[in-house]
Amino acid sequence: MRVSRTGLSRRNMLKSAAALGACAFPMINIGRYAMAGAEERTYSARAMGLVERSLVIDMLAIPRLDFRPEAYSRPLSEAAVAEFRASGINAIHNAVGLIGRDDALTFLAAQQGFAGRQPGLFQLVDTAEDLDRAKRDRRVAMIMGFQNAPFDAVEDVAFFHGLGLRCAQLTYNNQNLIGSGSTDRVDGGVSTFGTEIVRAMNQAGMLVDVSHSGDRTTLDAIELSTGPIAFTHSNCRALCNHPRNKTDDAIRALAAKGGVMGITGVRMFIRDRDPTNVGHMVDHIEHVIRLAGIEHVGIGSDADLNGYDDMPPDQYRQLKASYDRSYAFREKIDIDGFDHPRKIYDLTEELIRRGHSDAHIALILGGNFRRLLGAVWTRPQSGA
Repeated sequence: MRVSRTGLSRRNMLKSAAALGACAFPMINIGRYAMAGAEERTYSARAMGLVERSLVIDMLAIPRLDFRPEAYSRPLSEAAVAEFRASGINAIHNAVGLIGRDDALTFLAAQQGFAGRQPGLFQLVDTAEDLDRAKRDRRVAMIMGFQNAPFDAVEDVAFFHGLGLRCAQLTYNNQNLIGSGSTDRVDGGVSTFGTEIVRAMNQAGMLVDVSHSGDRTTLDAIELSTGPIAFTHSNCRALCNHPRNKTDDAIRALAAKGGVMGITGVRMFIRDRDPTNVGHMVDHIEHVIRLAGIEHVGIGSDADLNGYDDMPPDQYRQLKASYDRSYAFREKIDIDGFDHPRKIYDLTEELIRRGHSDAHIALILGGNFRRLLGAVWTRPQSGA
């Protein structure tokens, strides 16, 4: 997703219902239960209990898919607030594809103002402990990020960290000063300037993200970083040969450094044909587990609560037209079963059906990203 000065685009956007009561459900499914405000969907007691107990982190989710410049000057409707409260999600990484420093500043101001106008729902994030507090307070922690690092000088990293930025993707789909993107014809890797940026991000306590970066740039960033980094929203190329997906070598390297990979719900990143559903999304989760271990996979849905396919038709066409042909959009962008505000429960049900333990599901839902963020978000280091 990218943003222009005429309006924040692709991931500038989002939508969540009655809180679930504290519960200690049995380890087996005994009956199914309708959530308040969601009578059309039923979930097992085990799934509902798991989501309620877990810290659920979506490492790429924006509050509202809306391209209009005024989209974030107005609060969410009562219905949208209710959807957030019923979603089970405790934290979102809110990031878009930006073009330059001015757009980055506009995005931070607009999003932080949007969160501030809804203090009963959103909470801005400074440290990993803020994620835990949001869970306790039944609010949604908003992690501020960029999907195209707007750093023109090394000093910009500390500057933007001071404004609340906690995660930055080194590149979007195309070459920038730092490195190459996933749809570039040639990937030259992380530049000399990019090496200094990675070092500055490590020193500031800012998470390095390479979800949209090219293969060599991805591997360079993992090697150059002194600590773990993330693919906040990428899938596995071994299962779907798409340039936005990551190779097995990259996934193993990420894990060896302690990083975490968030699996998306974007149709063309999951499977090259239909049907494409939440079960196929779990195939990617399980591929990472087999390659790297349960500690290195999470969720980065790459959409708002309702997904892309509910967007106004004109904006939907605009979004699809803004990407390289290699993105290979199909009729739908969202996947079946992961295209509504309570999609985390559907994902949890599929993980249960596949035989995953409660402890492992809790790691996938957010425990792994909580560990990563706790390790990375240290106080800024002194020195060069």
